[in-house]
Amino acid sequence: MARKVLFLHSSAGLYGADRQLLTLARGLDRRRYEPLVVLPERGELAPLLEEAGVEVLLQPLAALRRSLASPAGAASTAARVVRDRMALSRLARRHGAALIHSNTSVVLGGGPAARRAGVPHVVHVREIYTGAAGRAGEALWPRLRGRILGADAVVCISEAVAAQFEGAPNVHLIRDCLARRPAETDRPDARRAMEIAPDAFVVALIGRVSDWKGQELLARALAEPELAEIGAVGLVAGDAYAGNEQAEGELASLGEKLGLGGRLQLLGFRDDVDTVLGASDAVAIPSLRPEPLGQVALEAAWAGRPVVGSAHGGLPELVRDGETGLLVEPGDPAALAVALRELADDRERARRLGDAGARAARDHDACEEMLAAVQALYDRLLAARERRQ
Repeated sequence: MARKVLFLHSSAGLYGADRQLLTLARGLDRRRYEPLVVLPERGELAPLLEEAGVEVLLQPLAALRRSLASPAGAASTAARVVRDRMALSRLARRHGAALIHSNTSVVLGGGPAARRAGVPHVVHVREIYTGAAGRAGEALWPRLRGRILGADAVVCISEAVAAQFEGAPNVHLIRDCLARRPAETDRPDARRAMEIAPDAFVVALIGRVSDWKGQELLARALAEPELAEIGAVGLVAGDAYAGNEQAEGELASLGEKLGLGGRLQLLGFRDDVDTVLGASDAVAIPSLRPEPLGQVALEAAWAGRPVVGSAHGGLPELVRDGETGLLVEPGDPAALAVALRELADDRERARRLGDAGARAARDHDACEEMLAAVQALYDRLLAARERRQ
């Protein structure tokens, strides 16, 4: 009889962690494990899960937010964790869950609920905290690290993520796979659809609009002489997190201040990422904080687009500088502009980097391997729990 896995997830969009959850829930061997997913809202994710036969429950979840840095925010979040502990443990018992899997480490109630329900807890760490969130984040890290390591198993999606835990015995490296394969798109058709000139040099940045993903850095790079003199166009595909909607307005204002005009296009959320990639010559991932892995880098590589990314976090595990893409100093718009101009001036080199990246992307395409590793981990945890009972 299949054992039920209760997944907890903090958002309901269709970005990296959301798509990885979709891949996990869809791909479990239903003869062994049956997924049940808790989301804070329906969003775009719930219908896709339900289409795959996955039951979805809606419940607000206590999650790590910037508000934790204030005393009032910390107190409010602590109260919500207590609420989640009671509600989620009751839910786990009612549905007969054998295991709770927090699909991101920002979900705070999974561990307490699992302990109360008497089932193993797996936490998927898709974040890099050390050196990434300023003094407030550094102050919170020791407590958060202890909370994460309190899980029965900690799954890290890259070596850079795992390094935060300094070899703790319950840490397991299971890399994310390529959860979405962009379809091959005819370049002229994609450019016509997006009303972009056929001869323009176009760079895409795909992901949530935030203060660390690098959209502002791309805008400043577009204003640098190297890109301004060739009229390079930047496509920003993504919206802001709920509660941070002002980030999009601030980015638009910056574009106006820099005089970019139509050279900076804010597209909002785009599910047709294949069209965005098809219209682009390169993909920028100029994250100011370390990327845990970089799902967009995999998608860009699959589409044969060279990646220019920040040389920290998990990106160097995917992008080999000068071989499958280019790595630049984080936070330096001039360096980003120079690297992009190199690709604009040498289209043959850009093509070679893109082709090499596409070949490398096939190595990360094995979702079957990721699913097998996760389910083998479930097997070990449940077998160990049964031996102790």
